Amino acid sequence: MDKKTRTIAGKDITKSVADALQYISYYHPPDYIRYLSQAYAREQSPSAKNAIGQILLNSRLAAFGRRPICQDTGLVVVFAKVGMGVRIKSTASFADLVNEGVRRAYLDPDNPLRPSIVSDPLAARLNTRDNTPAVVHVDLVQGNQIEITIAAKGGGSENKARFTTLNPSASVADWVVDTVSTLGSGWCPPGLISVGIGGSAEKAMLLAKEAMNEPIDMSDLIGRGPSCAEEALRIELYERINALGIGAQGLGGLTTVVDVKVATYPTHVASKPVALIPQCAANRHLTFTLDGSGPIRLEPPGLSEWPQIGHEDLHATGVRRVNLNAVTKEETASWRCGETLLLSGKMLTSRDAAHQRMVDLIDAGKPLPIDLRARVIYYVGPVRAVRDEVVGPAGPTTSSRMDGFTDKILAETGLFAMVGKAERGPAAIESIVRHKAPYLIAVGGAAYLISKSIKAARIVAFEDLGMEAIYEFEVQDMPVIMAVDVEGNSIHNSGPLEWRKRMAADSIARGIGV
Repeated sequence: MDKKTRTIAGKDITKSVADALQYISYYHPPDYIRYLSQAYAREQSPSAKNAIGQILLNSRLAAFGRRPICQDTGLVVVFAKVGMGVRIKSTASFADLVNEGVRRAYLDPDNPLRPSIVSDPLAARLNTRDNTPAVVHVDLVQGNQIEITIAAKGGGSENKARFTTLNPSASVADWVVDTVSTLGSGWCPPGLISVGIGGSAEKAMLLAKEAMNEPIDMSDLIGRGPSCAEEALRIELYERINALGIGAQGLGGLTTVVDVKVATYPTHVASKPVALIPQCAANRHLTFTLDGSGPIRLEPPGLSEWPQIGHEDLHATGVRRVNLNAVTKEETASWRCGETLLLSGKMLTSRDAAHQRMVDLIDAGKPLPIDLRARVIYYVGPVRAVRDEVVGPAGPTTSSRMDGFTDKILAETGLFAMVGKAERGPAAIESIVRHKAPYLIAVGGAAYLISKSIKAARIVAFEDLGMEAIYEFEVQDMPVIMAVDVEGNSIHNSGPLEWRKRMAADSIARGIGV
């Protein structure tokens, strides 16, 4: 290796970060697509197969359209390995160079990305409007290059990160499996689970966060067999987590994770720190190297690796079309868990901030700015539209964050139904039953696909909230899956339970040679 000092221009770091963030916003890593395609081919749960199919179709559309895979375009996390033989030519700090790249990427007029970072996490929580600052980790290493791994981590999966300190003799595998079983589906499976073991509390979390960006290689690992304790643990966790039957979007099915990563570090004799971080179906990350020759040059992946899945494959049978402009309570009461509905007509949007404002107005005895009677609300914060789009990518946000508002909204407004992502908590389900207002899910990770079903969009309330404003969408054949019916049946309970039992029975049958 050339050991001479190399000069790398700060502007090349900035441009490379910006280009990489744009690239990962619309291109899935090909290894993830290969493994997800395999999962689609073998999936036996109709609901889960439909969800995986939507993710794959969405990925292909996003790649061709060069628009975000998911409306949550993520918190930017950077791992930089800076060679000690590198001289960075810049008057700005390394973090400032990275943040300028983030700013350019998220404000790109051709493909604007949704800014989701708030400057003050404790009080005002004002959006920085450009998704800065990034979370930057820098290691000084031998050499005269800079290797940067950049990721855009969605809030749904980031919120499911967990940490514990086990007794030295305790089972890491048991803790991980038990923990994953409690996470629900807000992290948008099928994805990855990454585990960091050892070091200290913060080191374990960093181990897990960095390891999740490694290439997916579980099939190869199973084929050749483990060569160390970490690899044996990866295989055990992969098999046991999938055996939970959680499945795509928590609907119940064969594939919850396409891979499991494990990274370890020496630790104190009295300690066993363990961190768990899920990676969602967006799985946005890229590693590149700068050597002083200029910014990176990124080539599009071979799109022939994306399977040819069309709308007709997803909705060939068993769908019910719903006219939202004429829907009745009697009709919504007939919807049943697991059923696919295609929604057409007008719906409203609302998420955390708008829900809080509406509840504050109700508590103050003031009228709401929009009538919710006989309407359907979609929990979404879309990406800004460009060119001829009526709205940018518009996938669902995690519905459980609205649980605390649900009963008051349903009781005071006459809302007919809700659409979001992942499971609802017990209190929300009680409200659904009490007010006969069912809950449906759109597929997390299918934001661009969903946006194609939105034919018109206009802000109708709380415009100052930006992407959290209340919109009125006009949709045509927007695909959703019934999740909680008016009797309180939840597919997020029944689906995983059914598939966990099926897989356990299959394992027993194989074990006795039936």
